[in-house]
Amino acid sequence: MTAIQALRGTRDILPDEIIYWQHVEAVARRILNRAAYREIRTPIFEQTDLFERGIGEATDVVSKEMYTFKDRGERSLTLRPEGTAGVVRAFIEHHLHAQGSAQRLWYLGPMFRYERPQAGRQRQFHQIGVEVLGSADPRADAEVIAIATDLLQTLGLKTLRLEFNSIGDRDDRQHYRQALVDYLTPFKEDLDLDSQDRLTRNPLRILDSKDQRTQDILQSAPSMLNFLSPASQQRFEQVQQLLTDLGVSYRINPRLVRGLDYYTHTVFEIQSDDLGAQATVCAGGRYDGLVSELGGPETPAVGWASGIERLILLLQQQPLTGSALDIYLVSRGKQAEAQALRLAQTLRQLDFSVELDLSGSAFGKQFKRADRSGAVLCLILGDAEAETETVQLKWLKTGTQESVAQADLVATAHKLRQRITAEQAAEQPVS
Repeated sequence: MTAIQALRGTRDILPDEIIYWQHVEAVARRILNRAAYREIRTPIFEQTDLFERGIGEATDVVSKEMYTFKDRGERSLTLRPEGTAGVVRAFIEHHLHAQGSAQRLWYLGPMFRYERPQAGRQRQFHQIGVEVLGSADPRADAEVIAIATDLLQTLGLKTLRLEFNSIGDRDDRQHYRQALVDYLTPFKEDLDLDSQDRLTRNPLRILDSKDQRTQDILQSAPSMLNFLSPASQQRFEQVQQLLTDLGVSYRINPRLVRGLDYYTHTVFEIQSDDLGAQATVCAGGRYDGLVSELGGPETPAVGWASGIERLILLLQQQPLTGSALDIYLVSRGKQAEAQALRLAQTLRQLDFSVELDLSGSAFGKQFKRADRSGAVLCLILGDAEAETETVQLKWLKTGTQESVAQADLVATAHKLRQRITAEQAAEQPVS
């Protein structure tokens, strides 16, 4: 019988890799919590209309990449391709805007897009994202960008660059859109096929084209920055000054527009030179019209999302160890094995990490597994120890061994913790 395998564009995250995921999630949770962002969890699937209205029907995400299906009630549902629309829907539905102050929210979870799988780009992928809803203050733009750079730097990522632009308000963008169409129309036949299609549907996305011929044509295209109103230009300069004051370095990229229709004013990407074609590790911007577009009150907002798979690819280029195992417990004999189970559970409740060998094999084989486990201490229970309710402590680094009563081991657990912690610290490499 043919074995069933994971679908193309999906993958299993195995235990040896999961330590990187746990590290990213723990660092993100710590940084976002201390910045007073609160976690929100929204459904994995939503009404299709949410994404068509929120993201824009002319975008590649909606027109080509969404996983859409009908349920038994003939309702059109879509697996979420991004996180912002669902957060905004929840913000409106639960009247979070009525709480008065700006809502600082963050999320983490899987997203789904029908794309060509490659390194750092899967059909099921995961994002961490933040949203600040209810503030038009340029400081909110600077804050979310600063938090993103803080997160990436805390993770230890190097060779990062922040690209930054303003696409102004809706009027600014409409004026620029027309100027760009007027410029590109004479070159239509020379553009790549996707850009020819976008010329009438979503011309700003042509600026993202990877086709070299199209990029050559764009060299003399009008710049978005020349179409900003005085108010939009002032806002752009304010955000720049705030980033400079925070010590966040950036490069203005007038061709940066992002791929979703809801953006206004600030847009940005943080890229890594170590990822090849899929260089963007975090991206976002301001979306002041999205809440009202989805039926809520006029609400300014700004946020970003970061792809966890791409962060993992970067983290795997540097060493990372999982949580060290404190104790490996071996036992042999019916009475000893029963006591070992109870002792393992007791020590776990005292906050030790304990692996109990369940093989029932000879002590020699169990000792070999203990050596490979990475544990600091091996506890040994055989028939003799079971009779006297003692346990042998073998410190795996030195091989020294001693016998103690099981009750004494539990009663003096704080001393055991001190020694294990000291042994683990001694094994850490000096940086």
